[in-house]
Amino acid sequence: MKILDTFDTTLLANEDKFQDSFYKRFTLRKRKVQLTDTIEKEYEFPTLYGDVTCAQAIFLCSHEAACAMMPHEKIMPVRARKDKAVMAVSCYEYKNVLGIPPYNEIAFTFAVEVDKPKSSVLLPLMFNNYSGYFVFSMPVTSRENCQRGNNIWGLPKVTQEIDIDISGSDAVVAAYEDGAEYFSLRVPKAGKPTAMDEKTYLYSKLNGRILKAETNFKGDFLITKNMGVLLNPSKEPKTPLLKLGGTPCGETLKKLKLEPTPLQLRYVEHMTACFDYYDEAYELR
Repeated sequence: MKILDTFDTTLLANEDKFQDSFYKRFTLRKRKVQLTDTIEKEYEFPTLYGDVTCAQAIFLCSHEAACAMMPHEKIMPVRARKDKAVMAVSCYEYKNVLGIPPYNEIAFTFAVEVDKPKSSVLLPLMFNNYSGYFVFSMPVTSRENCQRGNNIWGLPKVTQEIDIDISGSDAVVAAYEDGAEYFSLRVPKAGKPTAMDEKTYLYSKLNGRILKAETNFKGDFLITKNMGVLLNPSKEPKTPLLKLGGTPCGETLKKLKLEPTPLQLRYVEHMTACFDYYDEAYELR
């Protein structure tokens, strides 16, 4: 998808796209957001997403490199092994977004523990009881959404071209920096059918303050688990799933030393989701 670089003060009238019972869990609140020096818009939060396609890969990466990217001393990467952190790459095709035109997005995140004593290796991951995710990069095809992410949550969003092709047996995602492909991920549209209905939290940093925002999603996923990589992280997949290029963004990802076989692969179509305004009462000292 090409970059949608222009936007104005109007909101897209698409409320009819959000009639699923999932959305009735949330009470919408209006907030004004300053996007540019001349454009202010009043959005409803949480932001609602409908008919979402998501291709996700969860990798092991260097714990040392992940620690170097943490925004606060009390935010630490979850350990899958003594020397390995957990990095999730989530690629989204948002076909319906409340008040906003469709766009594609990639969230590069670390699973983190926040303001907790040192935890045992692997246990938070096995029991899914870690604090949430820290976002360290978030390319998006919408300039408006980029401004929202930067100005509201301090999310590290940048506008880039992102292609998501689901026409074959795999979902194939590619991201481009100044026209050069720096990221390519292939996620098989296969795996164990698993209904997921989850709430988690995203952590970010804005003007020196750590922010915490709730995110929810529901969908019927296809999940492939490769737990054997915990014992043999360097094992190569039969067909390469991840390719990184030599642009600045690509080099940043290479420094994380991602292992070649993902710990888990997930694919879902027609997912429902929402992402809320940050918790204004939250404070991490």
